[in-house]
Amino acid sequence: MTKYLLKRLLHGLFSVVMVVAIVMLLIYSLMNRDLIFAKDPQYTKKQGNQLTTYKYERWEVYGYLDYVPYGDYLLQLKNDGEIDEETRSKAASIAVKEEKDSDVAKEYVAKFKNEYESKGYTIVRLGYDSRTKQKQTMFAYKDTPVWERLGKYFLNLFEVDNIHYVENTTGEALENTGITFTLFDPLYNTDGENKVFSPAIMGNGTQHKYLLYFDGEFPYIHQNLININLGVSYSVNKGIDIYHTLTDRQDPNRNVTVTFPTGLTEESPRDLHTATYVKGTRDSTQINEARFTDDYTNVNYYKENFSKTGFSFVIGIISVVLAYLLGVPLGILMARKKDKLVDKIGTVYVIFIIAVPSLAYIFLFRELGGMMGLPKSFLLEQATWTMYILPIISLALPSVANLMKWVRRYMIDQQNSDYVKFARSGGLSESEIFKKHILKNAIIPIIHGIPGSVLGALVGAIITESIYLVPGAGYLLTNAINQYDNGVIVGLTLFYALLSILSLILGDILMSLVDPRISFTEKAR
Repeated sequence: MTKYLLKRLLHGLFSVVMVVAIVMLLIYSLMNRDLIFAKDPQYTKKQGNQLTTYKYERWEVYGYLDYVPYGDYLLQLKNDGEIDEETRSKAASIAVKEEKDSDVAKEYVAKFKNEYESKGYTIVRLGYDSRTKQKQTMFAYKDTPVWERLGKYFLNLFEVDNIHYVENTTGEALENTGITFTLFDPLYNTDGENKVFSPAIMGNGTQHKYLLYFDGEFPYIHQNLININLGVSYSVNKGIDIYHTLTDRQDPNRNVTVTFPTGLTEESPRDLHTATYVKGTRDSTQINEARFTDDYTNVNYYKENFSKTGFSFVIGIISVVLAYLLGVPLGILMARKKDKLVDKIGTVYVIFIIAVPSLAYIFLFRELGGMMGLPKSFLLEQATWTMYILPIISLALPSVANLMKWVRRYMIDQQNSDYVKFARSGGLSESEIFKKHILKNAIIPIIHGIPGSVLGALVGAIITESIYLVPGAGYLLTNAINQYDNGVIVGLTLFYALLSILSLILGDILMSLVDPRISFTEKAR
């Protein structure tokens, strides 16, 4: 069993890589990259050379290509000590026509071209624009190959925090850098008496002040030592890490009693366990100076509501439970009452769900629910349990129909099997045959599909969340597609692909637990 699961896991991970590669190919190579400017207000304000350079700058940000301005190349030479400021200034002053460049400009333009053309870059030189009075400029660019982009994505997927982070990123050497372990987190033990057992690992010189800590928020133990790097959102949640966009709780803020490192205690939404280093911030404002003793001042806020994945999981899992509670018994009833009224009514419902587009019946039930006084959309500021009702029902409806159809089919197939006929000839009653034989065998494929049903509910929530404005992962994906937020699209693709592999493996495990006759070892007979 272990060997089989390991093999299945490896095949699954390979499939995940290929799925992400295909999505990257579609986004970065086959789609028109100008679409990212469709809702960019800055794009329409640019003209001439400024517009051209802006396009390449944004394409680099979105991950389409590597863009190197000639001015940045010269600045790097200066920083490396290869040229002085006077030479940099002369080399930067390129003429309208290349043959009219100064000797210094010609020398460094040639170096720039030779260096980057040898690396496969394309050189673009823009002349003076008389309409916009914009001076001439030059840059190099190279489209990023899909396999190179894919390799960088997975190689940088995990980042390990370390005590050299501050020095490497800011050039500042902190005193007493290192790791500290304590059994009594100072955030919980501010009075020095009646200490609360709260283990924590803290760093100095690291990006995060708290590398490991315990608190009252599920899952109660948290870590910042190993971080998942899915990139940064460009438009949907501009400038925010995609992983945190998916996993951090959402508005509104929640105040708690916080004792800051300086000893100041107040009601605040700041979560000091999330503190990260930002150079020079402690002394930059009186607010930080009154609260912090170092530059670990950048903190997240406590929020009231679930994260985006939290909303999707809650709605998805409840809808699956509801679907099984209704779909399995109804499917059994249809099989036992084959061709009778109950079976015919159930068949009509199944055909309705299959025939009618999901958008149509979701909108239908949304309006019917609204007429009954149920909320038709989510409002984070006024979240109530009634907001979950319509999205859960809309997600459960197709699953109920699917379960009814397959349970009925499996049971009818089993009723016509030879072992059932043999049991009847042996004198067993229909009730005994049903409980001991038919149900046990018919339920096996249904059990196998439970994890897949959870995944199906999450994926199906892409439409449902968009209609009900649920702030979940599905709604995030539709927004990312509409706003061409490539990083979020790739990140969510990875998220759903990993869930798919997990659901398949869990389905196999459940099936083997329900029926001991099923074995995944090669020696099994």
